[in-house]
Amino acid sequence: MAPAAVTPPLSPSSEVKPTVYFLDSFDSTATARAESFFRCIHPSDPGHASWRDNAKYLLVRGSYVTADDIAQAPLLRAIGKQGVGIDKIDVAACTAKGIKVFNTPGVNARAVAELVVALTTGLARQIRPVSLKLHEGQVVRKEQCSGLILHKSTIGIIGMGNIGKTVAKIFKGGYESDIVAYDPYMPEGAWEDLPHKRVRNLEDLLAISDVVTIHVPLTSETKDLIGLEQMRTMKPNALLINTARGGIVNEKDLVQALNAGYIWGAGLDCHEQEPPTRERYEELWQHPNVISLPHVGAATAQTQRETALAAVERLWAYVQQVEDIEPEMFEVR
Repeated sequence: MAPAAVTPPLSPSSEVKPTVYFLDSFDSTATARAESFFRCIHPSDPGHASWRDNAKYLLVRGSYVTADDIAQAPLLRAIGKQGVGIDKIDVAACTAKGIKVFNTPGVNARAVAELVVALTTGLARQIRPVSLKLHEGQVVRKEQCSGLILHKSTIGIIGMGNIGKTVAKIFKGGYESDIVAYDPYMPEGAWEDLPHKRVRNLEDLLAISDVVTIHVPLTSETKDLIGLEQMRTMKPNALLINTARGGIVNEKDLVQALNAGYIWGAGLDCHEQEPPTRERYEELWQHPNVISLPHVGAATAQTQRETALAAVERLWAYVQQVEDIEPEMFEVR
């Protein structure tokens, strides 16, 4: 008698995998991870343009997801967002329709914090103007340089989240800095393991800080948080660093403050216009003590991989719950 047929174990075929639409390219390691969990539709794939009609799940790195997109996406249930910033996603529209948005806070904290240190040090030691003079063939003598020493400086941190704390630890450990923190939303007892002074008013931080570094999201409350009035209260040798979002520092006021000598310099990894262009920012960039970068705080290979993987993993954890998927159903590479 012939043996009974044996049904092979369920394999992760595209028919049983949930589908996710990528709105951007992702790191190859994260993409491979997503492929092990999902049927993936990439921007170059046929049918991707109809994602609004068909998508239940999205993975996003830098694309906008607007209220109109949400209104046209009746099946959408969740968005996995690489990185911490979600200002390009209309969260209010998502919330109104019960759509979950999963970002990856904390994963890029070290990379952004190290860029804060690089911008601060570059400004303090006048690296940009000295380098430009050399490239133009000028002779730069030591007595023509008048940089700043950061050792035992006071670092004012606006926003006591993951990035702000990492910045504080680097300056405390490496520069023996005094840390002053301002964050009206963090609970009492935050940063208990890190010596610091917490102030209740932004003005108190600005008045005593040698370096002011911003680590808050762009909201209606933080729009133009630092304007001319605030910069006038800062030390004339103070450095202003913004690696958070353009619009938190009023850019027109910043030009005026620099030209008037209210502050020493500014390091910007974010602008109201991104990418920043010469047409928009030529007046700002003419100031020698300004360093502008095109929002590259998390732009290391390691960080891109880690944040992309985190976005995939967070979305997958949610999908397993709502789809009632057993974890062992799909191969994990």
